[in-house]
Amino acid sequence: MVKIGQSEGGRFKVRVLVVDDSMFVAKQIGQILTSEGYEIVATAGDGKEGVEKYKELYPNVDLVTMDITMPRMDGISALEQIMAFDKNAKVVMISALGKEELVKKSLLIGAKNYIVKPLDRKKVLERISSALK
Repeated sequence: MVKIGQSEGGRFKVRVLVVDDSMFVAKQIGQILTSEGYEIVATAGDGKEGVEKYKELYPNVDLVTMDITMPRMDGISALEQIMAFDKNAKVVMISALGKEELVKKSLLIGAKNYIVKPLDRKKVLERISSALK
């Protein structure tokens, strides 16, 4: 079995790229994940920047959290581009309530899971953990 991330005293850190146009949400995700030993390797404020950062960091990124609604390039388009670049990418979509159709579409494209805002710490950790399996 391949170990994810980099070894730190025998433990492996999961390297995460956070893509969200809301600095508040990006910071909240970062705090939840770093408190559990994840490493935020980069953040991006829109889908276009997210795709660029993913390609730049590849293969040193284990998971992407991707907001669905963003300026310049939305999360669905960014997900399509990341999946075309790396069919094994692990992307978890983040969505506001009431966006079920977009969530379904993202899962069909290849997203591993989704999280609905407002963020609930327990759900964030459960969904991300399940996406990494």
